[in-house]
Amino acid sequence: MSEINHPHDHFFRSAFARPEVAHDFLRFYLPPPVVALLDLTTLELRPDSYIDDDLREHCTDLLYQTRRHDGADAYVYLLFEHKSAPDSLVAFQLLRYMVRIWEQILREAPPPKLPPIIPLVIYHGRVRWNVAPDFDALLDGPADLHPYGPAFRYELYDLSQYRDEELVGAATLQVALQVLKYIFDDQLAQRLPAILALLTALSRQRSGLDYLYTVLRYVAQAGRTVTEDALRQAVRTVFAAEGEAMMTTVAEQWRERGKQEGLALGKQEGLAEGARQGLLAAIALGLELRFGDDGLALLPDIQAVSNLETIQALYTALKSVDSPDDLRRIYQPES
Repeated sequence: MSEINHPHDHFFRSAFARPEVAHDFLRFYLPPPVVALLDLTTLELRPDSYIDDDLREHCTDLLYQTRRHDGADAYVYLLFEHKSAPDSLVAFQLLRYMVRIWEQILREAPPPKLPPIIPLVIYHGRVRWNVAPDFDALLDGPADLHPYGPAFRYELYDLSQYRDEELVGAATLQVALQVLKYIFDDQLAQRLPAILALLTALSRQRSGLDYLYTVLRYVAQAGRTVTEDALRQAVRTVFAAEGEAMMTTVAEQWRERGKQEGLALGKQEGLAEGARQGLLAAIALGLELRFGDDGLALLPDIQAVSNLETIQALYTALKSVDSPDDLRRIYQPES
């Protein structure tokens, strides 16, 4: 799955895989009687995914395992929906995923009874969620027949229906929820300074800077109404004199990560091709940040360049060129 094509998945997983984000989300957003049953200090992220391949375009998932206060296990299954409109069959999909989780538990170490799975759905589409959260709502026929079907419900979090002051928790969680809430909003650029201000204290820590990088990368990829200038201005507004240096640091991190991904890929596909792919990934991010759609218009031509030295030259030049045409001259020199 390409991070460029699926920035929502990448951001969601990057944010909610952080222990403090997952812990705070469950502590503040699960029903209080459920929270009272769980020992969230034992919360552990499982590495598995249960989504069908044909649905990965529109959703991603995370599975957490925790202990109950009575010593038994419980699971929390979090499904993130980033479709533009609600999915009327999400309860059916959840049932399939829950069965797969139980099947895996039975294969690993069969318990006397199946542990409970708490299904949660986070949604941030443009259209308000209007689907009943009960599986029973999917069943046709007289009510007397419904007891013969599955009976469960999921907890729904339609972020568009939350006021900003209702998005509580640690700064990392608040930022994740607010960015997801406003990522399709035309006023995201105006809201960015207030959102980023939540990370002011954390930005002086390495983990905080890494998280800021994750947030800015997501906004750059998925916030189509946010220009590079608007992104830079938001960072300058919040972080004052440190802002420009911070953007430079973040940009360098993007480029370095692209190079490292290329080297890792090189172990499997050959070092030269791996490095080329890593540089192309970094160039793609840089093009979008610096020049928006005009920059991305160059990407098909750049991806067709096979010469590693030319790709390296493009990567280096991206830091200082003034326009996409300056880059074009590198791989299409004038005769």
